[in-house]
Amino acid sequence: MLSYQHAYHAGNIADVHKHLALYGVIDHLLRKDSGVTYIDTHAGRGAYSVTAPEMARGLEYEDGVAPLMRMTPHHPLLSEWLLRLGQQQDNPQKLMFYPGSPWWLADRLRAQDRLELFELHPGEFTHLEHQTFLARAQCRQTDGLAGVVARLPSSTPRTMVIIDPSFELKQEYSDVAETVSRIQQMARHAIVLIWYPLLPAARHQELLDHISALGVRKVWRSELVRRDPGAQRGMYGSGLLIVNPPWQVPEQLDDALAEVAGCWGEQAGHTSSWWCPE
Repeated sequence: MLSYQHAYHAGNIADVHKHLALYGVIDHLLRKDSGVTYIDTHAGRGAYSVTAPEMARGLEYEDGVAPLMRMTPHHPLLSEWLLRLGQQQDNPQKLMFYPGSPWWLADRLRAQDRLELFELHPGEFTHLEHQTFLARAQCRQTDGLAGVVARLPSSTPRTMVIIDPSFELKQEYSDVAETVSRIQQMARHAIVLIWYPLLPAARHQELLDHISALGVRKVWRSELVRRDPGAQRGMYGSGLLIVNPPWQVPEQLDDALAEVAGCWGEQAGHTSSWWCPE
């Protein structure tokens, strides 16, 4: 499926959810000197300008990250993430540039770390490979789910993988679950972030059922809801699973995401649980 382009959705609720969690995980990993291999299976363009036609058309950031940039955050993790985001703008309270997952990974890359990015869409990959901030990254135009398995085990002591496909194809839910299972078999201690959309049809349940059936262990589940599921068509929230979450990161994200939801109004909310299938 090569029609999806994340530029239409950059800065939306899913990006807030994913990238705040990603920032928290990276922050924990940087507390040790040992190297980390970061793998992004669906990298997209890597970064997005609000002046790009796609982002200007979607405007989903206006209902996602934009209100957060105007708030005064209290939680340290949320404050640090918004500060770094604001430092990339001409005006810290007005979005002009939204950094995707590759940017957040590259921003804190150390000499001992590695960054491997996969993107199948030819147009998106062209943008990705020309991003100057990715000079140290290995970019590959191929299927990321197959690519991550081929790259494991990594050469560094630690591994972190982020998986966030479009899920426009129903098959992707089971494909992602099977990939996560294979990652755990090949790199048992790898940290894996899996994003999924919350849609009225509840298609994400297939992903959860497959992960349960495959016996993936030590999973923290987080769901950030922006509005009532029945209010209108389309995605009403964002889901995230973290396999092998670092110590105290779930608790930090719980508090930070509750503050995020509070900024969005009474319909928004965040729930989480330790989800360890038997």
